[in-house]
Amino acid sequence: MEEKDLAAQIIAVVLILVGVGLDQLTKYLVVSNMALHESIDIIPGVFRFTYIQNDGAAFGSLDNARWVFMVLSTVAIIGILAYMFWKKPQNKLMLSALILIVSGGIGNMIDRIALGYVIDFLDFCAFPKIWMWVFNVADSFVCIGAGLLILWLVLDMIRDYKKEKAKRAQAASEDSKNDE
Repeated sequence: MEEKDLAAQIIAVVLILVGVGLDQLTKYLVVSNMALHESIDIIPGVFRFTYIQNDGAAFGSLDNARWVFMVLSTVAIIGILAYMFWKKPQNKLMLSALILIVSGGIGNMIDRIALGYVIDFLDFCAFPKIWMWVFNVADSFVCIGAGLLILWLVLDMIRDYKKEKAKRAQAASEDSKNDE
């Protein structure tokens, strides 16, 4: 293994641990300082902390399916980690996305294993008919990571399209020179 690859992997592991630590710290602070179902306005009418215990999936969907999410999360986390450490992706956007997804997945997995539910507290309340879910830092990491992964895929498709277009233009140019 090259020294550069090892350094990148160590940095990825450290970033994953920092993400998990940030998630767990925020949850600890909420549990230590708030009563269950208590809300604290941060920006009145827009954003508040509301401490809830979520035994479902992301944003409280599919209640009481804890084991399904634990199995799916475990498979996804292991798959992403395997990809990160065997394939060693060089694209920083893709790597950042994977680090965020793994950090969030592990953060919520810790809650599910230790508590049987996930601690949620981030509550955007400005549009209650559109957005009614409470979530946490780990959920944010997973969603932001997924968004970055989609962005990477789109940019990669655009790059491939431009390469193919340039290749076709080059071939057409060579064909026209050969015809002369």
